[in-house]
Amino acid sequence: MSTTVAGSHAHSHAPSQGIGAFLRTYVFSLDHKVIGIQFLFSTLLWFVVGGLLALAVRWQLAWPWSDMPIVGRMLFSAQGGQISPEFYTMLFTMHATVMIFFVIIPILAGAFGNFLIPLMIGADDMAFPTLNMLSYWFMWPAFVAMTMSFFVAGGASAGGWTNYPPLSTVQSASPGSHTGQTLWLIGLTFVGVSSMMGSVNYMTTIIQMRAPGMTMFRLPMTIWGMFITAVLQAFALPVLTAAGFMQLCDRLLGTGFFIPEGLYVNGAEAQAGGGQPLLWQHLFWFYSHPAVYIMILPAMGIVSDILTVFSRKPLFGYKPMIYSISGIAGLGFIVWGHHMFMSGMNPALGMTFMVSTMMIALPSAIKTFNWLGTIWGGKITYNTPMLFALSFVSMFIIGGLSGIFMAATPVDIFIHDTYFIVGHIHYVLFGGTAFAVFGAIYYWFPKMFGRMMNDSWGKAHFFFSFIFFNGTFFTMHILGTGGFPRRYADPYHFETFKHLQSMNQFMTICALGMGAAQIIFAVNFFYSLFFGPRCGRNPWRANSLEWSAPSPPGHGNFDSQPIVYRGPYEYNNPEADDDYYPQTTPPPATHGQSQPAPALAH
Repeated sequence: MSTTVAGSHAHSHAPSQGIGAFLRTYVFSLDHKVIGIQFLFSTLLWFVVGGLLALAVRWQLAWPWSDMPIVGRMLFSAQGGQISPEFYTMLFTMHATVMIFFVIIPILAGAFGNFLIPLMIGADDMAFPTLNMLSYWFMWPAFVAMTMSFFVAGGASAGGWTNYPPLSTVQSASPGSHTGQTLWLIGLTFVGVSSMMGSVNYMTTIIQMRAPGMTMFRLPMTIWGMFITAVLQAFALPVLTAAGFMQLCDRLLGTGFFIPEGLYVNGAEAQAGGGQPLLWQHLFWFYSHPAVYIMILPAMGIVSDILTVFSRKPLFGYKPMIYSISGIAGLGFIVWGHHMFMSGMNPALGMTFMVSTMMIALPSAIKTFNWLGTIWGGKITYNTPMLFALSFVSMFIIGGLSGIFMAATPVDIFIHDTYFIVGHIHYVLFGGTAFAVFGAIYYWFPKMFGRMMNDSWGKAHFFFSFIFFNGTFFTMHILGTGGFPRRYADPYHFETFKHLQSMNQFMTICALGMGAAQIIFAVNFFYSLFFGPRCGRNPWRANSLEWSAPSPPGHGNFDSQPIVYRGPYEYNNPEADDDYYPQTTPPPATHGQSQPAPALAH
């Protein structure tokens, strides 16, 4: 295996000089790797914003109506340093909005999808480079709109990330229903258009641009996760985008898609009527339940790849894994109604949604069993990427099991809008997806930047994050079973919840510790960018195609057209001289012979 030093190939494609060349190379670049890294830095920045919003929520729940240290007097001078009830509703709305639409979805599909898809299938770039560039820059109007919403009269959107009408459509309903809500809808629309551009590009690239010999059943699981996610986005996202336009029309043009007849809000009759608020819920969840899988399927693929590399074993049940994520995606389109049990529906329909939701546990269990089968008996290396991948599996099991409770209609009615829901979604999206993202950053950082991150500091980051994460979110299940409500600025106004304040204080201290743990990651990340030890092409001794390219890859990615001879999980294969068997290594029978190229896969 080649061990060419980092950057030797990349600099052979150095751009011409001048500000124009700089802009084309690093700002409005058509190179999928640069676009992926642009997504990575943007989403990490928004991760900080979303995290700070969450800490403010936690502060209010732990010590309501007390001065927030350091920033309280600066941000809330009119309230004496305290968070106002109206601002609290804005905090949890924008925390969820930022984390879902600006962090989790774009970091998986935008950052890792862009960087990895061409490299892992043996292509020189995306099928539509200009469209790819636009998919990133269409995020910026959304960034600007959401940021502006914090500073307009009434503040940012405050109707929860679901933004149900009529609260979100009638401008006099609450302070957050004014201009901030309009900006929220505009931002959401741009995010949707950006994601659709990406999904078209990903599907076309994976289907049409695979290297010779790279059949669909030789694709790494990361690519399968990205492919299924792109299909989900292509079919589900237009529904939410259309619904967003309809809500904008209700707010700005006086239409009445979601405003019922004879509605009075704050003593005044709504300007339009005849619509149906439940229509928004159907349209919103038709996208947003598949969105849960958009936020986890790529992570499942990433974890599958990391587990095999550091277990030195083939992936257990490769094809069942593919059929499982396909099954999860298919079932994801017919279960949106389980978010609406409290909205009321025909019992037969409720039973249908309940049973179909529970069926998702089957392919999910297959995947979990196969991950455990992969590491069972393996020669495991407990480095930072592996620790985060293992934590993904364990946290996903807890998040998945708590999800089954909500699938059951009678149980969901009891725990709906309690902290049980908050705990569940954070086990899936933070303990699951975010931990997988951290693992992916540590794993592919050498390929992205040609340098290694510090593993000791990485392990410190992992252990503190893991401990404080469970201290914060596992406790939410206990609160939820006690009926502790979400979206209340002061739940202790009710006598029955006063004894739960100490538990909230413990969770907030853990949340502050979890936030502090991310400082370790940030320091390690930026220090390693400039001073981390340089690495060769394949520091992990992995099989998939990206590790045959230079670190970092130059324009065009590969020295020559890669030819694929096998799948990506051939570890400890007796045919190979070493414990790994790269996809581009010819079989022994053809060593020293003129190797006929496999038929093109497209």
